[in-house]
Amino acid sequence: MLALLLGVAAPASAHAALIRTDPADGSVVQSAPQRVVLTFSEGVLLSADSLRVLDPQGKDVAVGKPQHDSGKDSGSTATVGLRPGIGNGTYTVAWKAVSQDSHPVAGAFTFSVGAASKTSVDLSGAAAAGGGAASTLYGIARYFAYAGFALLVGSAVFLSVCWPRGALLRPMRRIAAGGWATLVAATIALLMLRGPYANGTGLGDAVDPDVMRAVLETRPGAALVSRLLLLAAAAVFLAVLFGSYAKREDPEERADLAWGLGIGGTVVAIGIAATWAMAEHASVGIQRQVAMPVDIVHLLSMAVWLGGLITLLTALFARSTAGTVEPYAVRRFSLIALTAVTTLIGTGTYQAWRQMGSWAAFFDTHYGQLLFIKIWLVCALVGVAWFSRRWTRELGVTPVARPEAVASAVGAPAAASAGTGSGTTSGTRSSTASGTGSGTASGTGSGSDDPARAAQLRRQQDARDSANAKKVRDADPARNRLRRSVLIEVGIAVVLLTVTTMLTGSQPGRAAEEQKDLKAPSAATGGGNATAPTEVVLSIPYDTGGPNGKGTAGLTVSPARSGANEVHLFLSTPAGSSVDVPEVRLQFTLPAKKIGPIDVPLQHLTVGHWTAAGVQLPLPGAWQVAVTVRTSDIDEVTETRNMQVNP
Repeated sequence: MLALLLGVAAPASAHAALIRTDPADGSVVQSAPQRVVLTFSEGVLLSADSLRVLDPQGKDVAVGKPQHDSGKDSGSTATVGLRPGIGNGTYTVAWKAVSQDSHPVAGAFTFSVGAASKTSVDLSGAAAAGGGAASTLYGIARYFAYAGFALLVGSAVFLSVCWPRGALLRPMRRIAAGGWATLVAATIALLMLRGPYANGTGLGDAVDPDVMRAVLETRPGAALVSRLLLLAAAAVFLAVLFGSYAKREDPEERADLAWGLGIGGTVVAIGIAATWAMAEHASVGIQRQVAMPVDIVHLLSMAVWLGGLITLLTALFARSTAGTVEPYAVRRFSLIALTAVTTLIGTGTYQAWRQMGSWAAFFDTHYGQLLFIKIWLVCALVGVAWFSRRWTRELGVTPVARPEAVASAVGAPAAASAGTGSGTTSGTRSSTASGTGSGTASGTGSGSDDPARAAQLRRQQDARDSANAKKVRDADPARNRLRRSVLIEVGIAVVLLTVTTMLTGSQPGRAAEEQKDLKAPSAATGGGNATAPTEVVLSIPYDTGGPNGKGTAGLTVSPARSGANEVHLFLSTPAGSSVDVPEVRLQFTLPAKKIGPIDVPLQHLTVGHWTAAGVQLPLPGAWQVAVTVRTSDIDEVTETRNMQVNP
């Protein structure tokens, strides 16, 4: 499970997306602006170092603390004032924030005053929110939190509703207690890792009191603390379930206690599920008032189904006579699981519509691709569950022989096994009587007179009972088929839970599509002396074929008109971080007029950022742009795209 999670783990993408900046990214304004404004697709939480504006020498020229802009949707903006009288040159804006769904987001962009210039700013060593070792450990802890929740809720429902007698068995108690302990440990880990994960700092901040205090003041921190308090109540529930309820014999008393357990357990389970709904994707976006209750029902359905499957699998493989699950318990869980699956599909369909927004997002966004995989896994799980339900209906229908008959059928007569003790005793009496006397014989032959011998006989009898019970259990072909199908279900469920965990850390498809649609140049400030020009923005994936050869080239041509243009080229890794390469070249060609290729001399500004000013595109038309990226002495690739240049 851990290897699978690490093998497919990807950096978390935040829900909040930067859609506009003022001044615009890459723009040149004629006079210095008074402030910088960033607009996001959703509300963001700001800190004292959320916005830094660095001049060409790397000095921060921001004044005061970042704050939300006034007006409508002010929570989705971030602004900071600039020092009066800043000079000409290229300025770098480094920003970071935490979106309403608890995921961190960070980035940087540049603008120029008067004209573009060289800059000494290097953000390669800057903290990347949501990345590094803290992000990996945070993702692992999130996975185990979901797994622990499923085990806790699923086993509690199975043992209280389907098979109350199973609560007396140690393996069943271990599943519920293990789920509770896993969720407690994962929640504490999430609470400690929250600060380094959101700030992009080292693991040392996990034990920093100031960082922890700041985390507790946020909505995700409050949700995690609430989860710990609810888990304390869950511990009381488990103590009653495995104590008073499991050992109570009187039917009326058990019924009264069952009502109390049912109400209390439901309230605690809903509360724990709400700690996810109140701090993640369901708490932001459209229809939040509907989405949060739906998300709670979705989580509870998942836990009842997947956690119950693991509990059922353990019960089906139990060897002792007392631990063999009865057919009625399996059929009862089958009905509960069918209800849970139906609810899961219904709530999941609503969530998919809410988070995706369009069919194209299934293929154009990382979230959509993961959701597509999840849908296929659910379909596979439902298909296997159909076979499990079939074997459930046949469970116990085939007559099962008594233990003695089963033992005789496999060549180990039960009567002989049961008489082993008497035969051995008789032989021992005879030999000892002839050799040493009757006193030794009676002491050895009588189990009641020799405690060690009596204990040995009890162990032998227990072993025979366990073996006979296993033979009886395996004599039912439907049970064997059910064990195999449930085992396959559990295997698929483990992978499904991994994909679900990755989905919770990915940017929803609707937000990604909105970012593409809404991201546009904004008017530059500074007294209204300049207006951000129209521009062409291209995203060009590349793969040189060598180590670290994959990435994306982002090209901006402004104003994309005949004459002089300003070009910005950005290179990033598949994870979204800026990257430098040994060489990058850019050419423009106008095939219709047989003009070009025109080589563009690029100037390196900062990590992953090149620019060129005054690039002459003499005629309007359909131009071809060729980007050549070299990542090593021998690994190189050229990608070509078309762009329209206006008159």
